[in-house]
Amino acid sequence: MQVRPGSLEDVPAVMALIHRVVPRMRAAGNLQWDAEYPNAGVFERDAKEGQLWIAEDGGQLAGLTAITTDQEPEYAEVGWDPTEVAIVVHRLAVDPAFQGRGVAMALMLQAEAVARSRGIAVLRVDTNARHEATRRLFPKLGYALAGEIGLGFRPGLRFCCYEKRLA
Repeated sequence: MQVRPGSLEDVPAVMALIHRVVPRMRAAGNLQWDAEYPNAGVFERDAKEGQLWIAEDGGQLAGLTAITTDQEPEYAEVGWDPTEVAIVVHRLAVDPAFQGRGVAMALMLQAEAVARSRGIAVLRVDTNARHEATRRLFPKLGYALAGEIGLGFRPGLRFCCYEKRLA
């Protein structure tokens, strides 16, 4: 498995992966994503800003994420200071054909590598309260559950917030 920075050329393949992932998420009761979000414009911005990361397995797109410093103002509801610089993982997705192969873990470890390279000691991530796979993964990687929030742009949904502080 290789994790590399994404580019604008990756966006069509990223969107094809998203179109495979979203129906499975929704069928499992995770309504975090839909036909509107995430969209190509979001991933184009991620690529232009150097935030898009791609995991490949055997030359095929296996997963992706955005590794940013963008924090939601609602993070304050779990006691986090959104002005504290943190690496934040957004839009973590694994192709259904590659699930269970460590793709999400590899992308989360890349977030840690980015944090260390920038001298940032705090990592944060939120996930839909109904997304069981990530709710199991984050604690295995040393993330602590900080609490649950709502997000203004996703009314009616609840999100679990996790944080990891690097030594």
